[in-house]
Amino acid sequence: MTAPLRARADVPTETPERYAKQLVSHLGRKVEFRSDGPVSTAVFGDGTGPTGTGSVEVGDGVLILRAEAADAEGLARVQDVLGRHLERFGQRNELAVTWAAVPAGS
Repeated sequence: MTAPLRARADVPTETPERYAKQLVSHLGRKVEFRSDGPVSTAVFGDGTGPTGTGSVEVGDGVLILRAEAADAEGLARVQDVLGRHLERFGQRNELAVTWAAVPAGS
């Protein structure tokens, strides 16, 4: 069994709570998020099964996005959904999502 692929984006913002709430609320219309403290997580799918997992975490002056999937296509889909929506919501404040791969075992 191969390790899942993972990526993370740290998005600096003065209002991470606001953006997390907006992102989870909007995406929550299509996928179910589960929240545990400052972290909300959802399983994304393509209709035939799970594609990957995405999470939104409120940090101190930062919104942390995480994506995980079994393959590159699934990872790219989760990254696209989380990143594209956050950038659209934060367009006025010029939020930019830049993903970085997370090494296996980290």
